[in-house]
Amino acid sequence: MRRKSFRKMQCPIARSLERVGEWWSILLLRDALLGLTRFDEFEESLGIAPNILARRLDALVKAGLLERRRYGEHPPRHEYLLTERGRDFRPVLWSLVAWGNRHFAPEGPSVQVVDRMTGVPVDPVLIDGSSGRLLEGPGFRMAAGPAANERTRLRYARATKTVPEVRPRARSRRAAPQRRQEAHR
Repeated sequence: MRRKSFRKMQCPIARSLERVGEWWSILLLRDALLGLTRFDEFEESLGIAPNILARRLDALVKAGLLERRRYGEHPPRHEYLLTERGRDFRPVLWSLVAWGNRHFAPEGPSVQVVDRMTGVPVDPVLIDGSSGRLLEGPGFRMAAGPAANERTRLRYARATKTVPEVRPRARSRRAAPQRRQEAHR
């Protein structure tokens, strides 16, 4: 069964899912960000069937997230290198790690984002680049942008109400070490 394409939708979430929404794609980007570049490395890391791996790598190349570069002639062999677009996926992946650890790891984190120099676990958060404010809770919402079509404008006009939070969660830089200590217990 062929799935619907999100390529022409105005929503940046839908357009992003068109490129990375299939779970193997995100895992391939994870492995590429960890330094894997060769077909056999991806295959071994993921335990993925070669035909599916070839399709997923081709899709990521076509989407501009990976670049295919030949490194061997007989037989022809290629490596897959992250493009700028692929490297820009890193904060999305880190957000998934933090979200997954918070909600789906009752045993505690099996993977963490850490400071490269100190090895100390960090808590990935989204910050507004202009004001430095933490993007969290009811203080922010999505809105139609300048290029939005009428359908998109209507969707976000209907959604201007603040979505009630079930359980507000305090997040401060001071609370992060405490959460990490609790996660290790």
